[in-house]
Amino acid sequence: MGKGKCVSYMGNGSIICAVYWDQRLHTPMYIFLANFSFLEIWYVTSTVPNIMLANFLSDTKVISFSGSFLQFYFFFSLGSTECFFLAIMAFDRYLAICWPLRYPTTMTGHLCTNLVVSCWVLGFFWYLIPIIVISQMSFCGSRVIDHLLCDPGPLLALTCKKTVVELVFSTLSLLSLVILFLFFMGSYTLILRAVLKVPSAAGKRKAFSTCRSHLAVVSLFYGSVLIMYGNLTSEHKAETQKIVTLFYSVVTPLLNPVIYSLRNKDMKNALHKLLGI
Repeated sequence: MGKGKCVSYMGNGSIICAVYWDQRLHTPMYIFLANFSFLEIWYVTSTVPNIMLANFLSDTKVISFSGSFLQFYFFFSLGSTECFFLAIMAFDRYLAICWPLRYPTTMTGHLCTNLVVSCWVLGFFWYLIPIIVISQMSFCGSRVIDHLLCDPGPLLALTCKKTVVELVFSTLSLLSLVILFLFFMGSYTLILRAVLKVPSAAGKRKAFSTCRSHLAVVSLFYGSVLIMYGNLTSEHKAETQKIVTLFYSVVTPLLNPVIYSLRNKDMKNALHKLLGI
């Protein structure tokens, strides 16, 4: 776990440094990617220390109720921010492929900055009200959460009375995921239509090559989320949730920089230049 965390830090940190130092990567696509990598570093930081302490070094294998709301807020705020970044990265690819001549005048530095700031602000405000409301609720029982982190299911299971807060929280969670996923699907549907109209096979491959890394990352993210919050059987639900949580909170941030660096020629060249190899 500790090695995976360090590798994730190194991979995402290398992407940030490559984008910062290489002038050729000072474009909206790579600026979004650098912010996404910065987000992944904090995403791992918000969960891994607690996972290691509570589940590998502790005999009880549980995360205490005390102090869990702070992790709960940061983890889900960062997750929401990741959804927004995946959406604007899809929007950026849509503009670049479907409107290549208008792209330089449309995706300006000002618009790029506004999109980046909006992702961070919306991501951290989306769960603020539900978190405040949940923190005021009454909790019963052992007041410990038998999970790798402070997840909404195990947390709300400790409430003394089931209230409308659960419905509000579930609605907000699904609303952001569904809306942004539909936006993502709409963008790539239009991209696919535009690519299929390209007459040459080489042109089609070049257009698809700019999207493969992003599609792989989105598949990892939404695939794990669907498994996590889908219809799981009660017999294996708790253990399955722990495994999937470990995957999307640790493994996915570890794989993302590998996917982006291996699938992108410009990024590979920048990393080779940065590392001197």
